[in-house]
Amino acid sequence: MFKPITLSWLMLAALCVGAMAPSADGNEGVRLEITEWDLPFDGGRARDPWVDAEGQVWFVGQQTHYVGRFTPESGEFERFPLADGTGPHTVITDEQGVWYAGNRAAHIGLLDPASGAIETFAPPGDGRRDVHSMAFDGDGNIWFTEQGGNRIGHFDPRRQAFTMHEISRAWARPYGIVVHDDQPWIALFGTHRLATVKGGEVREIALPRAEARPRRLDVASDGRVWYGDYATGHIGRYDPDGGEVKEWPAPSGARSLPYAVVMDGEDRFWIVETGVRPNRFVAFDTREETWSEAFEIPSGGGSVRHMVYDPARDAIWFGTDENTLGRAELQ
Repeated sequence: MFKPITLSWLMLAALCVGAMAPSADGNEGVRLEITEWDLPFDGGRARDPWVDAEGQVWFVGQQTHYVGRFTPESGEFERFPLADGTGPHTVITDEQGVWYAGNRAAHIGLLDPASGAIETFAPPGDGRRDVHSMAFDGDGNIWFTEQGGNRIGHFDPRRQAFTMHEISRAWARPYGIVVHDDQPWIALFGTHRLATVKGGEVREIALPRAEARPRRLDVASDGRVWYGDYATGHIGRYDPDGGEVKEWPAPSGARSLPYAVVMDGEDRFWIVETGVRPNRFVAFDTREETWSEAFEIPSGGGSVRHMVYDPARDAIWFGTDENTLGRAELQ
């Protein structure tokens, strides 16, 4: 049984107040205050944070195999070691505990923070590998992607039962996933397609440009699906009702490399441009169709791979390849 390692770490790595001039396109009220904390754990690549009901921030250390917890009020970090070779990717929490994607070890894990005990669940099939990103539906079931396994999975924790959906297109690379109204939406990073599962069947949506490569995505309050095109520096919107796709170039164009994306409470679609140094946040107002000014990440970011919006505190949490945990508070 693994035991947590607890450290108190109050040092702020950097603080940046987003006091930039209004955007020429509009979107004048958007400002960010970005704070980063240096992690007291070796290994780099802190990633994929998740905010629980108490406001604690969970994240994973992919390269050195741990689940981390950060309490913003006290500045305390805790480290929960995982088995060597786990390579954790995503983390999400519910009343049962802390769920993580064992990316390199091909399993979904459940951590009990009180004891450090871990239970693992392996998807069926000889080809299982690369358990990647996860999201809950309204019943507490977990939808997840297998990038290397070329599958979309559904896991019922109560029955401990998997349902796997194969992608017929070779090397489609199902990557980012979000669940809206109990329907999963997936970015097929190896193609110019999005996907969903409806009625037990995988349905693919072709994007208008063959060179597009959607990596992560989110859904606005009106049910429209927004994605970042990592390959060519665009964002796009898919309307499930009419089937229309519309795209816009990111501010940095082809060098933007939009990786982490998230929708905030005002239906602004935030991306992190990882192709520029330092990495920077920029928001697209999905109602006005205008871009905000850019907000640079103090540490540089390296690559911000995933982020999450905390509606209770109107803030975006992110991890960086510079081994920092960050919070971008909307002003």
